[in-house]
Amino acid sequence: MTTTTLTPPTAEPLTLTEVKAQLKIDTNDEDDLLASLITTARQHLEAETGLCLMTQTLRLYLDDWPDSEVIQLAKTPVQTIDTVTVYDENGQPVQASLQDHLLDGQARPARLWLRNPPLPGRPINGIEIDFTAGYRTVTEVPDTLRRALSLHVAAMYAYRGVVSIADQPAVLPLGYERLIAPFCRRRL
Repeated sequence: MTTTTLTPPTAEPLTLTEVKAQLKIDTNDEDDLLASLITTARQHLEAETGLCLMTQTLRLYLDDWPDSEVIQLAKTPVQTIDTVTVYDENGQPVQASLQDHLLDGQARPARLWLRNPPLPGRPINGIEIDFTAGYRTVTEVPDTLRRALSLHVAAMYAYRGVVSIADQPAVLPLGYERLIAPFCRRRL
């Protein structure tokens, strides 16, 4: 099971204005750096929690349908299931019907059930599920996560001369783990 991003978010959960106000920056000299740090902080938080903070389109690849008939989507919250494509034995795509499908997009992980899905003929990545996930607006992103992002951007900015942007995130601020802990899925 692999998930890839088809369309990244068009906005970030923190604005450049908010970050510059927190860091007390009055010039535009480092806007590109700050925008990059905001994106890096969001991507790190999404990887840690399994959440999509802003609306984005993703694709889940499966080899076969799960025995339970319920497909788990690790990235949440899921807004919509866009398409389900199954490849037959000749490698030709077949669109699975989304009629009567059930989606629990708020669950962690999100859950999808399809009525009578076609069997894949391709043994590896024979099923592709395209879906839209993330909070629809910045105001829906939990304040705790926005605060964690803000702290993370500030810490990366403080160490910008020590650690290159390519090697970020190299530092997590004190309290960051406590802020995101309620949103992380723990595994045994």
